[in-house]
Amino acid sequence: MSDERAAQALERIERALHRIENAAANLQPAQQDGGELRELRETHQALRGKVEGAISQIDRLLAAGGRG
Repeated sequence: MSDERAAQALERIERALHRIENAAANLQPAQQDGGELRELRETHQALRGKVEGAISQIDRLLAAGGRG
C-alpha cells in the first residue's frame, strides 16, 4: 500500500513540475521582464531541488522497506 501512495505522490510531483515548466515556456515576451523571469527560474530551480530530494528520500524509504 505504501508503494502505491509513494508512486501517486511522485506522479503528482511530476505533474506539478510539468505545469510549472509549461507556464514558464508559455510566457509572452511582454511578460518576460528580466527580473520576473529570473525570479521564476530561481523559484523553479529551488522547487526542482526540493522535489529531487523528496524523490531520493522516497527511493531510500522504498529500498529500506524492501529489505525488511
